[in-house]
Parts: sequence; structure tokens; C-alpha cells
Amino acid sequence: MKMKIVMKVKMKCGKCRTKALQIASQVYGIEFVGFDEERQDEVVVTGRGVDAAEIVGALRKKAGKTRLINVED
Repeated sequence: MKMKIVMKVKMKCGKCRTKALQIASQVYGIEFVGFDEERQDEVVVTGRGVDAAEIVGALRKKAGKTRLINVED
């Protein structure tokens, strides 16, 4: 089952944006990692068998403030 996860990550600079993408892409099962077209502070992750809690936990630990916005099938 393919899932779409949207998270809001507090990012101050371009380096922070790159770091957030790298952290999110390291989780097993990820097919796409990117930013929302309208809101550049929201990270969108899609994949099969992806654990939203694992991604949010990794981002909170390494990138800073992260809030889970939406999880869709």
C-alpha cells in the first residue's frame, strides 16, 4: 500500500532544507521525498510500507522541530 506523508519541518536556510531531505530519504521503503509546491516548509514523503513515526522521529532528532500534518493511503 502506497502512503503519502506530509510533515512540517522548521527550516531556516538552504542547508537545513537539504539536511531534512537527506534524513527523510534514508528510511526504508521511500520512493519520493520533496517539498510541497505551495508551502516550502512542508516535506512530502511517499512510499510503500513507510512508518510515519520513524520518519518524524528521525527528523526531530537530527533536524529540529517537526510536526506530522497528514498521512494518506
